[in-house]
This record gives sequence, C-alpha cells and structure tokens, in this order.
Amino acid sequence: MNECYYDKRMDFFYNKTNTDTVDEWTGPKLIVVLCFGTFFCLFIFISNSLVIAAVVKNKRFHFPFYYLLANLAAADFFAGIAYVFLMFNTGPVSKTLTVNRWFLRQGLLDTSLTASLVNLLVIAVERHMSIMRMKIHSNLTKKRVTFLIISIWAIAIFMGAVPTLGWNCLCDITACSSLAPIYSRSYLVFWSVLNLVVFFIMVVVYIRIYMYVQRKTNVLSSHTSGSISRRRTPVKLMKTVMTLLGAFVVCWTPGLVVLLLDGLNCTYCGIQNVKRWFLLLALLNSVMNPIIYSYKDDEMWGTMKRMICCSSEDKSQDRRSSRIPSTVPCRSTDTSGHYIEDGIIQGTICGKGDLGDKGNS
Repeated sequence: MNECYYDKRMDFFYNKTNTDTVDEWTGPKLIVVLCFGTFFCLFIFISNSLVIAAVVKNKRFHFPFYYLLANLAAADFFAGIAYVFLMFNTGPVSKTLTVNRWFLRQGLLDTSLTASLVNLLVIAVERHMSIMRMKIHSNLTKKRVTFLIISIWAIAIFMGAVPTLGWNCLCDITACSSLAPIYSRSYLVFWSVLNLVVFFIMVVVYIRIYMYVQRKTNVLSSHTSGSISRRRTPVKLMKTVMTLLGAFVVCWTPGLVVLLLDGLNCTYCGIQNVKRWFLLLALLNSVMNPIIYSYKDDEMWGTMKRMICCSSEDKSQDRRSSRIPSTVPCRSTDTSGHYIEDGIIQGTICGKGDLGDKGNS
C-alpha cells in the first residue's frame, strides 16, 4: 500500500517534482509581478462591480441575457479574489504552505475558470433558444435564470474541489505533476481536455448562431426600411457575445495547453519558463470583459458613467460617440419576448426607433 503524505508541507512535493519557486519569484521580478497584479485586481473589482450594479439599476437590462452577463462579471470578480489570494501565497511562500492551503489556492483559480466557462456555455444556450425562435431575448423566467446561476456556481465549486476530494497524488508521489505538485497528471489531462473540448463546442455553437442571425437579418432587411444600424441589432448583440468568447478562449487556451503538456509528462517542453506569463494572460481576461461590455454597448457605458460621475441621466444622454448603439431593446407590454423581425422593423434601439418605419415592412 502506498504511503500518504497529508501532513507534509509543500516544500516536500516541490523537491520531489524538482520544481523551483524561489529563484523565479524573488527580487525585482516579484515586485513587478505584484505591482501589475495589484493594479489589475483593483481594476477587476471596480469595473465588474460597476457592471453588476448597472444591470441591477437599469431596468432595460432586466432580461435573462443581461442577468447571465452580470453573473459572468461576478465570476470575474471572484477571479480577482483568487488572484489576490495567489499573490500572497506564491513565490518563496509556496514552499511553506500546508497541503490544505495549497488546495485552497488552486481551487479558487479552478472555480473561477469553471464559473466563467459554464456561464458562457449557458449564455450560448440562451442565445440559441432566443435566436432560433426569432427573438432577441428568451422567455426564461427570473426563477429559471436564478436556478441556472445557482447551478453554475455549484458546478464551479464542485470542479474546484475535485482534487481536494481525492483526485490527487498525495498517496502516489510518482504521479505528481510539475506545475501542480500535488495534482495527479491524470487529473491535469482530464481538466485541460475537458475545458478545451468545451471551448471548441462553444465556438462552433456561437459561429452557427452568428451566421444564422446575419443571414436572417440580411433577408429581412431587404423587405424593411430603416437605418442599417437598426436593422442589424441582433448581429451586434451576437458580436458582443462572440467578442467575450474570443477573449476568453485566447486568454485561457495557452495555459490549458501547458497544463495538458504537463499532464502528459512532457519534460522537454519548457513549461516552467512560461507558466507565470500564461497565468497573467488568464488574469487579463477578467480585465478585458468589462471593457468589452462598455465598448460594445452604449447603454451599458452610459449607466456605468452615470454611476461614476453621479450626474443626471439627462446630462449623460448628451454624450455622442462612435461606439456601436446599444443593443438593449425597448420594453413592451408583451412578456413573450421581442421578435427579431419586430426588432428590425422598430429599430429595437430605445429612444431611437422610428415607429413610422413599421408600416413600410
């Protein structure tokens, strides 16, 4: 029977896997990493808090899509917490950690990744449900959206706790990985392949939805009047979502590939030399998302700006920029959802639609 090492500190496992943490994370390099990490984490906390507050405050965002978008911002906020915890428990400190504290450090990172990934997957399903039924927003009730959000976090917490629950190498030291000294290589292969497969599925789904929306919009636009910007509102909404997905895939794929190589025991791949940079790249994803929200959606930016500047709504509406007009449709008394055809004919841009164009369809 193999001996288990639950009572050992992390220096035992780092020495067993020949992982050097001291020389790489001391002196000027550590200071630079901590400074950049602190700045990014502060930005993550502030910007994603503004996104969540904007969705709560602005009634035009009270749709399933935006509730899920706010939950994605919450996942990014949680990622900021995970990175702060990592900053205070990395470098030379890593070797002094207990096994449980190291599991907590990595579990927070895994949970944040899973929460963002599953949230994007749920958004893909929501977009598929609405677009394929020719609606800008789905008919999901608040109770169902709440259930989905709770399920997202339940799955994320479970996946983050899997190594702690037993899939580790504490009782089989020969199976330990290099990047994660108490994670089994088999788990790293499972974790990275699972996420990469989900990435691929989401990209295919989003491309299919985007092509369908664009094709349908082109067909309908030839039979309706109004400006191009009003006719292409559904396409703009999909572009926002696809930009979020693209940023997520670009920021996380390199790190997952490195984990896969480590799980496959690639000793000549030089993964130790790039691990910290790919971790910072993953951190950038949580920085980019709120920028994407505000840049792609004029209504989101206006709401965030009013909260920052504490100015009146009328004054902030004077702002005119080159940004894409908001994709938030005007509310109506019809609770069954907003149809793309109606959105195209009416413009679906709050305060900008010309109802007189509707008769020309």
